[in-house]
Amino acid sequence: MKKEIFIIGLGKMGSGIALNLLDHGYKVFGYNRTPTKTKELESFGLHGIYSFEEVQVKLSKPRIVWVMVPSGEPIEEIITGRNSIINFLEPGDFLIDAGNSFYKNTIKRYDYVTKKGVNFVDVGVSGGPHGARNGACLMIGGSEENFKKLENLFQDLSIEKGYAFFEGNGAGHFVKMVHNAIEYGMMQAIAEGFTLLRESNFDLDLYRVAEVYSHGSVIESSLIKWLRDGYKKYGQDLNNVSGTVNHSGEAEWAISVAKEMNVNFDNIEQALNFRKESAIKPSYTGKILSMLRNMFGGHSIK
Repeated sequence: MKKEIFIIGLGKMGSGIALNLLDHGYKVFGYNRTPTKTKELESFGLHGIYSFEEVQVKLSKPRIVWVMVPSGEPIEEIITGRNSIINFLEPGDFLIDAGNSFYKNTIKRYDYVTKKGVNFVDVGVSGGPHGARNGACLMIGGSEENFKKLENLFQDLSIEKGYAFFEGNGAGHFVKMVHNAIEYGMMQAIAEGFTLLRESNFDLDLYRVAEVYSHGSVIESSLIKWLRDGYKKYGQDLNNVSGTVNHSGEAEWAISVAKEMNVNFDNIEQALNFRKESAIKPSYTGKILSMLRNMFGGHSIK
């Protein structure tokens, strides 16, 4: 496929993907609901799009459209809404749904899009803004035929060995949904463990604990490294970090599916419940979770 793409949604993730692909020699077109962001990225080589009508004139066929907007109303507005991008695409074009969506809703969007003759691919993206900019982890669903046509794009966007195809419409978003649920459980375990370290009778340097855990330990991971870097950035007491933890819908989606499938999901459900209860019971454990969310996803610490 040609190295030309249109990205809808130029927030933290979308702008990182745009810059990543510009580095790989792509001609990148971009649209954002707030046009100032589009203007800003034009200085890096992005070709700004300010109305979907421009797509039919400026992009060559088959058009490749990467949608990077939040789940719920924003993604529905872009793909299935009255003035959606689909109205300006033609049979043979490609639409890549790369937001974090509930996979059942993704399947519905697949049905809507393919009836118009447009190819639909769902992609779960992990790695936060840093990954989007420098090499993400991609979980790709849809048909193998479409995947193979777009594989060079996925290879260019991902970290080495950081993309995989899973047959089935919505499969990429399903794999990403479970990934995010696992993330909840892992973060909760780390936060509880480091709270215990802090409360012990030993005068432990938590940055140094995270540092040594990051070199060859069984629990060495990106999360532990983000924890280490977060302690360096915010200090061990995390005084300026909120003990109330925000949460998105992905874990709740996975919990509901697990119940449908009669799969035990207690650990992750408890992790979600902790976040909900932190609104009235902020704690140091909550501070660690808020700090981790900030370090990998750029979420607010307040």
